[in-house]
Amino acid sequence: MNKILWGIIIVLFIGWILGFLVFKILGGIIHILLVLAIVLIIYNWFTGIKEKG
Repeated sequence: MNKILWGIIIVLFIGWILGFLVFKILGGIIHILLVLAIVLIIYNWFTGIKEKG
């Protein structure tokens, strides 16, 4: 599950960067992708702490 979340995070982050550089018109949607990636990173971080502790 951890590898899947990191894969999704990387895909969303790359999509955000490409969208920001290539498609200026879709800026709002691209920023939503960034927010989703950040939320997944935070979720993964908290679940990782619970599993270790």
